Amino acid sequence: MIAETVCAAVSAAGLGLAAITAYRKRFLRATRIAAYALVPIGLVMTGVVEWAADTAFSPTAWAGFGVLGAAWFLFMTTRAVERRRGDTGKDRKAAKASRTEAIAPAASGPSLGGSARPAGRPTTGSRPTSPGASAADDFSDIEAILKKHGI
Repeated sequence: MIAETVCAAVSAAGLGLAAITAYRKRFLRATRIAAYALVPIGLVMTGVVEWAADTAFSPTAWAGFGVLGAAWFLFMTTRAVERRRGDTGKDRKAAKASRTEAIAPAASGPSLGGSARPAGRPTTGSRPTSPGASAADDFSDIEAILKKHGI
């Protein structure tokens, strides 16, 4: 009952201020003030103020807000732990996709990352020795590197 009276008084004062502003030929500002002044009385008429007053003094409602807060805290805690571990489903899918896309299907050993020889020494007989191998096999390493870098 007191909240409704206060809202009605605030609306009346706002409409009075809007009338004074309109008298000073500031119609746009007066219209905006009138719009703000009508909000409290509109909330009283729709019952929102009564609902808010009933909720504010209800122990069950406060317990419900506590349960919602606890649920939110648990969700945020699990998200923080996932981010710290890097254990989200998106990360696993991205890692799996990057592993399969980075290596060409017919890539040789050096393009996979493991190299038994030092990088500065050329190998002898770098041409394919099998009779069915073609010149395209020589470029599989280069293709793998380009795919790895997204080119």
